[in-house]
Amino acid sequence: MSVSRRALLAATAGAGAGLTVPGVAAHASDRRTTRVSFVLDAEVLDGGEQVTSVTLHTARLGRIDPASLTTGTFSVHAKATSPIPIAPGDQIFSEYDLDRAVTAIRLDRRGNIVLDLSHGEGQLGGGTLGYILSKGRNVRLDLVYTITQHAPIALRGGRPVTITRFDQGRLVNPEVDAFSYHRSGSGMKYRLYTPTARGRRPLVVWLHGGGEGASLPDGYYDNETTLRANRGALGFATREAQRVFSGAYVVAPQSTSYWLEDGPRFAPLIREIVRDLVRRHSVDPERVYVAGCSNGGYMSMKMTTVYPDLFAASVPICGVVTSLQPGGPTMITDAELRGISTPTWLVTSRDDTTVPPEPNTVHAHELIPGALMSLYDNVIWDGHQFPGHWSWIYVARNDPSIGRTHIWQWMAAQRR
Repeated sequence: MSVSRRALLAATAGAGAGLTVPGVAAHASDRRTTRVSFVLDAEVLDGGEQVTSVTLHTARLGRIDPASLTTGTFSVHAKATSPIPIAPGDQIFSEYDLDRAVTAIRLDRRGNIVLDLSHGEGQLGGGTLGYILSKGRNVRLDLVYTITQHAPIALRGGRPVTITRFDQGRLVNPEVDAFSYHRSGSGMKYRLYTPTARGRRPLVVWLHGGGEGASLPDGYYDNETTLRANRGALGFATREAQRVFSGAYVVAPQSTSYWLEDGPRFAPLIREIVRDLVRRHSVDPERVYVAGCSNGGYMSMKMTTVYPDLFAASVPICGVVTSLQPGGPTMITDAELRGISTPTWLVTSRDDTTVPPEPNTVHAHELIPGALMSLYDNVIWDGHQFPGHWSWIYVARNDPSIGRTHIWQWMAAQRR
């Protein structure tokens, strides 16, 4: 994973943040600088990526006595700011400058100290993305974490250690990091998950929502937000999904703006990526599937109108069919919908106020021959209610079903 801008910020993060505890005499051998690096551990929740813990690379100090560790031994301060300038009068949501609550402290199997941080759906102050209102874009925030030590830690044998400097390292997210970085011949960036299974395997193409595209006027094209904003692509790379598909490649292209801006122009760029993966990897061309949410739901349908023989199945989620602007043009015509021959399973929620179901998903279901549809009343997962637009959560969890067949199993059974 690239650490470019964040690595530079990290060089100054926490310099001098390690404090000698008042009233505690430092051991003679600890008068030298004790420097420790740390990484930010992240997970992508249904509502987006959050930093869930911090790992201090303390193993090299020696065997630490876990009895010397309490949740008050260290404190964590986090500051998150936009990577691009915010114009006067504009807004960015989810920037923060606050203390993160340490909920637990433990040693990992290598002997490093792990500080678990309070996090959860809807909780502010731990996210890695910010949303710029005027641009309609999620951007990866610049994160600066400062660690402060408030009491010595003890090594086995009783020697106390006070860390005098903490150096921030990279953001670590095993699920996201499993996707490699690429750029097509036409310049479109994408991330790719490669299955461990050998032989010809299916390919799932995930098309992101409007907030995860690039902002080229700002020089911002990060190839990151497609995987960090939600679990849309990650869901297909989980152990459960890989078992259903018997091992599958998962590709997440990133638009240079947003798919709805010009679907016909973006369509051949996506096809180029698919063809390149089929040529260069062990991808079964008879088992290529497309799924996407919102803007990507539109693009999933558009791809099947432009290339009727490319995909074995399509899963448009809360996809746009009619213009979201009053009086705007129809994005996919009735004739195009009637002409779709790719097996299609549509998903949406009745309380979606961003892309209303009736003129979009429900209308598409009425016209696409043989289409299936899952129409939810709202979006609730693990007891948390999300905005009605976020019905992609259900697909990422393989929840939609008709009879005894769930949506992943249905996709995996389709052949071109």
